[in-house]
Amino acid sequence: MKKILGITILSTILISSCKKNDTIDANAKSSVVLHFDNIAGSSDLTLNTATYTNAVGENYTVSKFDYYISNISLKKADGTIYTVPQDNSYFLVKESDELSQEIELNNMPAGDYTSVTYTLGVDSLRCTADISKRTGALDPATGGLGMYWSWNSGYIFLKLEGNSPVSTQPNNRIQYHIGGFGGMTAPTINNIKTITLPFPAGVAAMVKAGKKPEIHVLVDVKKVLNGTTNISIATSPLIMFNTTSVNIANNYKDMFTLDHVHND
Repeated sequence: MKKILGITILSTILISSCKKNDTIDANAKSSVVLHFDNIAGSSDLTLNTATYTNAVGENYTVSKFDYYISNISLKKADGTIYTVPQDNSYFLVKESDELSQEIELNNMPAGDYTSVTYTLGVDSLRCTADISKRTGALDPATGGLGMYWSWNSGYIFLKLEGNSPVSTQPNNRIQYHIGGFGGMTAPTINNIKTITLPFPAGVAAMVKAGKKPEIHVLVDVKKVLNGTTNISIATSPLIMFNTTSVNIANNYKDMFTLDHVHND
């Protein structure tokens, strides 16, 4: 399922008008899909070929856009919260891998869910856990390949790479590898961000037997560089584990917006 931006308003209207079934089996379980649509402003994100412009007027292309989504929970209309078991709550979303952009949460208790909360990044306990606890998307040798700093014992939460004519790096490359989980014994940079997306009034992800609702989230890559602090590529073409990374983290916490909820 690829990105569809033009139906946002129509989708919201249609979903808002959906009627709930009269009864829900409280013991039933089903699945919910979180779909992350990577965009650039009002356009679909296109790797390598499309040119984008940041807030300070610098052009750039994007060759890689990856980020960790973890510690997911959903809130019901009655206020109760379902938290995805932590061992099953770490996902790496990659623009180059369309399948990774759909996160399926299984064995969800039945109910009407009205908001979703998740972390962009990997929490400190999991960052430093034994490798036996860091499998799948967290395995630095396979699913998390290229997303772990062995020299810093922590994960890259978000990776944005590309090129810009104003970059002073070799081949005009740009490289933003943002991590930092606050440390275990001494305070360090903490770029973990928690995002909550409430659904509009009258909209719910209706989980019940035989149904698998989808929550569509738009993720604007341009907000990595544009936001609370506008990042100049000419000044900072490469940012990793330094204080400037905090500015990017404060920007990227706002790159997520709810597009629509679809109940099939």
